[in-house]
Amino acid sequence: MGPAHEPDIGLEERLRLTGMGSFEWDLESGALHLDDNCLTVLDLPAEEFRGTAESLRRRIPPEEAVRVTSVVNEAVETGSDSYGVYFQVSLGDGTSRLTHASGHVLRDAEGRAVRVVGILRAAPHEPAELAGLDGVDAKRRRVALMVQGTTEALSRAVTVDDVVAVLSGASGLDRFAADGLVLGLVEGDELKLIALVGQSMQLLDELKLHQIDDSLPLAEVVMHRRPRFVVDLPHLADRFQRLGPYIDRLKLDSAAFLPLVAQDRAIGGLGLFYRGRREFSDADRNLCIGLSGIVAQSLQRAILFDEERDLARSLQATMLPKDIPQVRDTELAVRYHAAWGGRQVGGDFYDVIVLPRGRVGVVVGDVQGHDTHAAAIMGQLRIALRAFAGEGHPPSAVLSRASRFLAELDTERFATCTYAQFDPATGIVRAVRAGHLPPLVRHTDGRVGIPRLRGGLPLGLATEFEQDEFPETRLDLVPGETLVLCTDGLVEEPGSDVDAGMRALATALSEGPHTAEEVADHLSRSLWEKWGSGDDVALLVLRRVPDSGTEQAPRIHRYVHQADPDGLSDARAALREHLTAWGLGGMADDVEVAAGELLVNALMHTEGGAVLTLEVLTGPPRAVRLWVKDRSSARPHRRTPGETATSGRGMLLVEALASRWGVEPRGEGKAVWCDFVVPDA
Repeated sequence: MGPAHEPDIGLEERLRLTGMGSFEWDLESGALHLDDNCLTVLDLPAEEFRGTAESLRRRIPPEEAVRVTSVVNEAVETGSDSYGVYFQVSLGDGTSRLTHASGHVLRDAEGRAVRVVGILRAAPHEPAELAGLDGVDAKRRRVALMVQGTTEALSRAVTVDDVVAVLSGASGLDRFAADGLVLGLVEGDELKLIALVGQSMQLLDELKLHQIDDSLPLAEVVMHRRPRFVVDLPHLADRFQRLGPYIDRLKLDSAAFLPLVAQDRAIGGLGLFYRGRREFSDADRNLCIGLSGIVAQSLQRAILFDEERDLARSLQATMLPKDIPQVRDTELAVRYHAAWGGRQVGGDFYDVIVLPRGRVGVVVGDVQGHDTHAAAIMGQLRIALRAFAGEGHPPSAVLSRASRFLAELDTERFATCTYAQFDPATGIVRAVRAGHLPPLVRHTDGRVGIPRLRGGLPLGLATEFEQDEFPETRLDLVPGETLVLCTDGLVEEPGSDVDAGMRALATALSEGPHTAEEVADHLSRSLWEKWGSGDDVALLVLRRVPDSGTEQAPRIHRYVHQADPDGLSDARAALREHLTAWGLGGMADDVEVAAGELLVNALMHTEGGAVLTLEVLTGPPRAVRLWVKDRSSARPHRRTPGETATSGRGMLLVEALASRWGVEPRGEGKAVWCDFVVPDA
């Protein structure tokens, strides 16, 4: 007979026999999955496990939870793929058992830690020193770990909301070995509760704002700046009758009420509540007082930061225009988004300026820096730009004067900006830029282009280097087209260059809604919020109101770019599509040919592109009129080419196909038109 084989057993059975279990922890949602073997290792009944790390507190002492959390956080933040940690577990019979957890950190495509999977095993026969808790140093290490964990967590807190998030987060109660926590902040003569953490603590929300007096223990310690330790919480109702109705419902046994003192001033109070605790040793009291001091210092820094940030944001708000003027046949929308991190203040700005002769100036810019000085410079520069533009200077002169103005200020800051003058009557845009992003234009068919604006140096630097000339570029907006100006915060995706961000912006604009207000909201959601909002953003959207005529006399407009190889064929296809939709498809051949000849003349013999308009005239007689507008004032002439000539027949064809044609001056250019009479039904 051959040797006997052991029976084949599954993974779960092997884990059970070896005192091991598996776990999975979703770091984004906080959901924790433990298999039955893990629950056995922890001596935790399945009905007491609620799928979160919080529900393990009965078995993992607070000081151990702090150390385990610290190891996991270090692996997550340093980019490590794995970790291992020994810790003590409090068993149901009151004894402790050494346990080991090893985890593997799973990350997404961007390198962010999203899940942890691992093994939990009992290690009762391994040295207790592996957990750092060999008898003599246990209490000392416990205190050190709790102080260290709290200090590390609060060191990253910048705002008051950040401090509250640390104290109310997943490990907040563990840092204080408490079952409940209340944080109050002094506001004038009142104490405002800004954090209530722990089971049933929301009952105290009814006491959220109250006078700083002797009627409540937390207010009392703030007023007298002396801590109060209570080992029999129910008896506290005799001294503080306002608290009496809540004590029985809280079902807590003891509490520590601690004043938060910073710079010799009480700024708030911290209440820690416990179940099953009947005494506070000298070490416990010193620990609570020490932790409250750490919280007080962090809270003081956060209060000062919030005050400075609010002041800076208020200053910046006064520097930006309060109202945007109404412009005929034009939709305008502006947005300013402060960075979510830091002081949430910077030098980004926008403005809309009413100009002579019905025109309007639009500008978006960014002063170097993210501080109150940048905001102050921004306000001065915006006022200067508004003054120079309002005097009627051309765009190039406006930026040249603004550059000299900034160079003469007592500052080393420079600024970038894009400025454009828009004529709503003609759709003509004259744009200049100084070291800034170019604008984007969404055409009526949804395509998005990035015009090539020749730019100059940033304002201030241009004057310093004696290169304060800013060449103008003319753009033509047809009804229904949208112009977008923004600062770099909208296109700076972490880990990508600006070109990639501009492509993402073009895609978002192409797929976005129609109206200016909807476009501004769509771009903010699609890009600024998505990419983490690490920089502030100024955004301006200008849309020329569509001119679609009426049901009896419909009308379309289309811009044909000189450098677009497909522009001519796309325009002819659009003409046929709309004529067919209007029930005039039989006229499409003649209109297409005439449009092709007029567009070729405009694109070949003038500078820039051409605006194509097709409309129905109600008559009588009812007719279709085709317009081609260009930037040249030279009138076209009908010529008689020789038999071998390869050009010169364009206007002859138009005259042969159309019932009549003509030329009208339009601003700096002209409009050539031709009519096609609609045949009787």
